[in-house]
Amino acid sequence: MDRRDFFRTAGLGGLTALLPLRKAVAAGSVLDSVQTSLQKSSLGAVSCILTPQETAGPFPLNLSADGTKFRRNITEGFSGIPMRVTLRVLDLNNGCAPVSNARIDMWQCDKDGYYSGYTNSGYLGTRNATGQTFCRGIQITDSEGEVSFDTVYPGWYSGRVQHIHFQVFLNTVLTATSQLAFPESLNTAVNSSALYMPHGQNPTKNTNDSVFSDTANTAYQIADVTLAYGGGYQADLTVGIAVPPTALSRPDPVIGGQFRLGVARLDPFGRVAVIPFWLAESSDVRLELFDLQGHRALVLEHKGLSAGDQDFTLDRSGSASVLRQGSYAYQITVRNQHGEYRQAKLLTVE
Repeated sequence: MDRRDFFRTAGLGGLTALLPLRKAVAAGSVLDSVQTSLQKSSLGAVSCILTPQETAGPFPLNLSADGTKFRRNITEGFSGIPMRVTLRVLDLNNGCAPVSNARIDMWQCDKDGYYSGYTNSGYLGTRNATGQTFCRGIQITDSEGEVSFDTVYPGWYSGRVQHIHFQVFLNTVLTATSQLAFPESLNTAVNSSALYMPHGQNPTKNTNDSVFSDTANTAYQIADVTLAYGGGYQADLTVGIAVPPTALSRPDPVIGGQFRLGVARLDPFGRVAVIPFWLAESSDVRLELFDLQGHRALVLEHKGLSAGDQDFTLDRSGSASVLRQGSYAYQITVRNQHGEYRQAKLLTVE
């Protein structure tokens, strides 16, 4: 991903439909026997075509209030074949331009077919995973419209083929929901490997899965997968969405009309960024920054700010000296007599 600016931010609106497209990224070696079939599975260039969204499926959780879930690595130490999943979001209404500052929530089961956050049953019996958050995470798309999650290849459970869930939020509004599938030959090879063999082969295939049985659409939901250097896989899916031209003028129900988050203004030397926002009425405001591993790097708070235009100033020679090169999710939380409201975006430090 490009890292060209000191800070990057952008405002976004809603969308009406979703299209996963596909691309490939090279990497190294776990199941060499499927390397040839993986390389031949790509569809090549795909037109920007809108396709139906999919059901959220089992066990979604909104973890946006927990800044530690803005993270790249979502394994929490759970075993499995390592995999990096990269999603790229494009706007079909803007010449397939990248969509920055979209929030992507991703979740999946572990290698044995169990989800965190709930009590669920599987081939190893019933497990109570309430309060746990393994295999879940949030990322904010960068200027190329991309996010990456480090995870493990998902296992399977009765009635479903191996898959990953994701949702797209623009301006904190849920605007698209879909699921990602894998080449059938890869599922077979993974389920024959030592870590996954105890569960055996999955009788459900992409062609008879309850979500992916529509082969016309499934072709655009199957990730391009390559072997990753040092072991594991790189899985890539490009997600095309149609952002309405009038989206920026639409009220955002999640922030309740209580504030608007502006675009950062940079000084000519890239040392200071001012993050402007507007308040509808007197409020307490907190700014939190998290690195891609979910560690909180910085907290700034203003109590009792008056209505109107306000801002946070990030000075790398002062209050923001902890910031190093890399990407951060930053989240503003506004509290007033009406409740608590929040919004997150991405900034990149060069």
